[in-house]
Amino acid sequence: MGRVIAIVNQKGGVGKTTTAVNLGAYLAWLGKFVLLVDIDPQANATSGLGIDQTKLTNGVYNTLIEPITFREIIKGTGHQGYKVAPATPDLAGARVELVNLDNREYKLQQALLEVKNDYDYIIVDCPPSLDLLTLNGLVASDEVLIPVQAEYLALEGLGQLLNTINLIKENLKPELNVLGALVTMYDKRNRLARQVLNELRQHFPHRVFSTIVPRNVRLTEAPSFGQTILSYDAKSVGGKAYESLAREVIEQENYVY
Repeated sequence: MGRVIAIVNQKGGVGKTTTAVNLGAYLAWLGKFVLLVDIDPQANATSGLGIDQTKLTNGVYNTLIEPITFREIIKGTGHQGYKVAPATPDLAGARVELVNLDNREYKLQQALLEVKNDYDYIIVDCPPSLDLLTLNGLVASDEVLIPVQAEYLALEGLGQLLNTINLIKENLKPELNVLGALVTMYDKRNRLARQVLNELRQHFPHRVFSTIVPRNVRLTEAPSFGQTILSYDAKSVGGKAYESLAREVIEQENYVY
């Protein structure tokens, strides 16, 4: 069965969606079959792969609320072996509609059972909040990858996120593991960024990836063209970073916390 990895951080602007989209692209480039599941109502992962959410009839929302299967909503991405379950504008309403449903925390996990054997990796791009959609993403996943921006404010919510993950392990998904933290938007010329990286490596109770994603204009440009960094500029420092991350994730298949 495929590994399900949630990309989570309740703080916005830390490179969460950039990581989800580009990690998936490079895993596929390395020969894996990959599905990206966009459960963020902002649908940045969907649009970043060149799909206009406003023109979609069905998306992840429909698999959570209605009797529509995952295979019915999956779209291609332009990369061989890489597909996406897109978000639609309706997904914003799922936060409210899920509240009164039985087993509301398990809806995504149940929906994914249909396709879990079809892929080597299923990557879940969660909203930048610890809400019911993110809870569904975590419960549906085997592992959690946490992007952390190289600044002190980005570290503040990390403890809260780890507490949430521990609560989920205790009450909903005992086998959920933290795959590691990924430092993003790193500028080695910035002394503060270097200090944050050192502090994270010293005090984070789980793995910190060796790969560091630098600040890179090409990474920020690619989504506006509906492309991954692999197709937009694979030779950029951002492209090389996500290739390195994908290789690390594959190497760590049997090494999680």
